[in-house]
Amino acid sequence: MPIPLLRSAVPLLFLLGASCPAVADEAADKAAITSRLGAFSQAFDARDAAGACDLFAPDLVATTPLAPEVSRAMLCKNFERLFAKQALQLHYDLPDIKEIILAGDLAIVRLVWTLQAQAGADKDTTQEGAIDIFRRGADGRWSIIRMNAFGFRPNKVLD
Repeated sequence: MPIPLLRSAVPLLFLLGASCPAVADEAADKAAITSRLGAFSQAFDARDAAGACDLFAPDLVATTPLAPEVSRAMLCKNFERLFAKQALQLHYDLPDIKEIILAGDLAIVRLVWTLQAQAGADKDTTQEGAIDIFRRGADGRWSIIRMNAFGFRPNKVLD
């Protein structure tokens, strides 16, 4: 290949390489999602509503046992109300992640949370299943954009 032709091919190859999507690091993505879920659990246990809400994207649509369609703002208000109940002790174990399915900047996470609640002498531990759809944002962070949570039975302390 003549040198002038080679010089013009190098920028073209660079541009082609820059426009091809990078190969995703599946293990790193799964670890990042797992870390975000752990941060939620810590914030929840600390009664930090803003920290708990950080897991959810601004355009969140959640389906919960109490409401068919909940926005991020509504969910965060519910956290604030719940955390304001000082006589109520709450703890979420780290979730039992059943699977994480990755598809580019989307991930489907199937998991089970264990919630311990206590008000005075009344104690109850319940499990809550969920299917969450995460989206990787422009900043690289994974956030939940859709959530379908379901309790296997109501928590007696929270009723």
